[in-house]
Amino acid sequence: MKLLYFAWVKQKAGVAEEDVTLPGEVRDVSGVISWLKTRGEGYELAFADLSVIRCAVNQEHGDFSTPIAGASEIAFFPPVTGG
Repeated sequence: MKLLYFAWVKQKAGVAEEDVTLPGEVRDVSGVISWLKTRGEGYELAFADLSVIRCAVNQEHGDFSTPIAGASEIAFFPPVTGG
């Protein structure tokens, strides 16, 4: 599965994108985040405050309870405002 990180999420995680094989017990976006936080301090920092993280699964906005079965891509980014 491809994981994408944008803006300061990318800076804190230390990577813009990566291809990963998730553990079988990971079933939703929340599980992905929990798993990522075990991978190092950068991920812990990036996902420390989930109130400022948004996600998209296969380019569709989702939330942390969005299932990932069949997904090929998950993106993480801060809230975006228009102007």
